[in-house]
Amino acid sequence: MSRLPDGVMREARIDVGAISDNVRHLRRLTDSEIIAVVKADGYGHGAVRSAFAALQGGATRIGVADVAEALALRRAGVLAPILAWLHPPGASFAEAVAAEIELGISSIDQLLAAGAAASADRPVAVHLKIETGLSRNGIAPQELRVVFAEAARLERLGRVRVVGLFSHLSNTSREDDLAALAVFQEGVIAAAAAGLNPPLRHIAATHAAISLPETRMGCVRIGIGLYGVSPFADRSAADLGLRPAMTLRAAVAAVRRVPAGTGVSYGYTYRTAADTTLALVPLGYADGVPRQASSRGPVQIGGRRFTVAGRIAMDQFVVDVGDIPVAVGDEAVLFGDPTLGVPAASEWADAADTIDYDIVTGIGPRVPRRQVTG
Repeated sequence: MSRLPDGVMREARIDVGAISDNVRHLRRLTDSEIIAVVKADGYGHGAVRSAFAALQGGATRIGVADVAEALALRRAGVLAPILAWLHPPGASFAEAVAAEIELGISSIDQLLAAGAAASADRPVAVHLKIETGLSRNGIAPQELRVVFAEAARLERLGRVRVVGLFSHLSNTSREDDLAALAVFQEGVIAAAAAGLNPPLRHIAATHAAISLPETRMGCVRIGIGLYGVSPFADRSAADLGLRPAMTLRAAVAAVRRVPAGTGVSYGYTYRTAADTTLALVPLGYADGVPRQASSRGPVQIGGRRFTVAGRIAMDQFVVDVGDIPVAVGDEAVLFGDPTLGVPAASEWADAADTIDYDIVTGIGPRVPRRQVTG
């Protein structure tokens, strides 16, 4: 029976080889430049290791949400272009410009702040975000002319370089996404009329990059797909040719034989139906195991599939293993690569009435990440 390394109680095993392979696969599939998105600490996988693995697989740029994430990657030695697109009100971009971080710009105020942080010998590279219907950030249609004109002026002065135009899709339906694409293309035409012809145009994230070729435009942003998680409810990672990179597992911490009728965990929402064995797994909602999956989440121990018994607590949960032999130290796998027989992150998402993204990004810092290459 598999066991964790000595002294390890819980861990998330991160296969960086899977990340590299997923990038290679998606590059072939989309025939596009890949912006590898490693925001939120690489969707829980570790931003630095994920960035290096994605670059190894052929990604040419890294995407993050904010400048702080970008600067952390620079300090870790990531030299590739890094794009950050979510900024607080009144942001100063001086540190970002000094570190050659590319800035996603969603308003005239952000553009002016970027221009003010630049200098004649150090222009800031910007990607102008066009609002195409998601109702989040992005330059509103009625503001495009003013923002594009100012961007062109700052580009002539050598203070900015407009390297990209971008937006985001809702993934609601093919019709909705094509309508958003049409709005984006109108923005591209307006930018050209203002004298802007950036080399990059990107609107597709993983979902559209795979399912809607019209949105690829030679450059796509790949987030969840990097990590081998499917953005589709009806297609698994394996269906898409992707390999999950994270395996969440723990060492069984205690084993107890109990009689029928024994209450399990808080509230006794589960009582044993017969004499049985209970195994204690030291992972809980403080580690990102969703409490909503109590009595529903799948666990593999000793190559057999079980279900969480009773409520998931802050640090631990219980599994009723019946009469199957289980010992302290045995490996309990919550999710990983289902082609290897273990549960998928999507099964935990279903159990918690959420999405796969929520499961992998929610794994907390108390869970050590152990990097492997396959």
